[in-house]
Amino acid sequence: MSGRAALGTAVAVALLAGCGSSDRPRARIHGQILTIYFSGPRRGDSSVAAAAALNGARLALAHIHARIGSYRIRLRVLDDSTPQSRGWDPNQTTFDARRAAQDPTAIGYLGDFNSGASAISIPLLNRAGIVQISPASTAVGLTTTGPGAAPGEPQKYYPSGVRTFARVVPTDAGQALALVRAEQSVGCQSTFVLEDAEVDGEAAALSFLLTAQSAGLRVAGVQAFQRGAPSYAGLAQSVAGTGADCVVLSAIDEPSAVRLTEQVVRAVPKAMILATDGLADSAFGSPSDGGLPSSLDNRVLVISPVLPQTAYPPAGRAFLSEYARRFGPPPPSAIFGYQAMTLLLGAIDAATDHGRRDAERADVREEVFSGQLVHGAVGTFRIDRWGDTSLRGYGIYAFSAGHLVRWPGRGCCGP
Repeated sequence: MSGRAALGTAVAVALLAGCGSSDRPRARIHGQILTIYFSGPRRGDSSVAAAAALNGARLALAHIHARIGSYRIRLRVLDDSTPQSRGWDPNQTTFDARRAAQDPTAIGYLGDFNSGASAISIPLLNRAGIVQISPASTAVGLTTTGPGAAPGEPQKYYPSGVRTFARVVPTDAGQALALVRAEQSVGCQSTFVLEDAEVDGEAAALSFLLTAQSAGLRVAGVQAFQRGAPSYAGLAQSVAGTGADCVVLSAIDEPSAVRLTEQVVRAVPKAMILATDGLADSAFGSPSDGGLPSSLDNRVLVISPVLPQTAYPPAGRAFLSEYARRFGPPPPSAIFGYQAMTLLLGAIDAATDHGRRDAERADVREEVFSGQLVHGAVGTFRIDRWGDTSLRGYGIYAFSAGHLVRWPGRGCCGP
């Protein structure tokens, strides 16, 4: 079953699970505790990046001492993976989202981390009126009908008719444009696209394909690869047979992506590998974490929404410095976890008049979707009425000693 088909089944289950419920949490939160949920995989695919986003969110909460006026802000962390899964799991995501939806103290939800998981949690939280802010879900169809969206998206995610999902990270549309610009910069004549059949991988691959076609780039083929396969030698030889000199790798499964990259490079010695942001972490690029060997550093570029530290405002640079002191070099997702939490906390503060007024979910949602300028760690931006950030920038990076470094002379792909 493909990622899209599996997702459709899981979303249907989630929607049915939420139908007919008469015990929805009330919009007004009683008592002096407001609970924010964070959801992401604690093991398997994307777990390294999700942990960094969680650390960023925790730093933001610590900055206000977990209080807004008379309210104490409580953070509860949900793991949407299972011991049997290699990352987020549809059933676990459904269980976690329902847990948040049934909590009468829930005021907001940070996540989900992966786009496939967000597609499951959005309808459940939407019915409960809980505002949701993702630091990482980039699939276009979660918010708009733009190129790359599937039939029925995004309307099927919002049964209440009111938008409750927002994200502080740019969508796959911006990433696709950055990939095209990177390919043009390195002189790609023909590109082969490999994706891991996960929702995130498929969505990013489709957005790139449509953008590449519009830009007149030749795409030699698109192929899903089996996650966890012991060898990709046959697939690598197939790529070599097309004459492609560039390969776009759209995936979240880091171990499989490492094995596939190594075998593609052997089969196509002069090919350049361009990876999507789902692989912008040490599990893919650091030899010490099981990632690519350093000998491939000059063969792999990674697209990421993170910008060079000098491109961020003082608040962003201060956060990155603090994160580095406490946890080491910040992965790209760290600052977006921090921004997602600060955006939610700011909305709670405004909706409750600095904690002096009753907290209501609808008021917090309205603050997030107010369209007001936010002077945040990642820059000055707005959340539009669909839930998307006005920021569009993506950076082009290479790996060096397991860390992302700005690609010399290229750096950032702007809006």
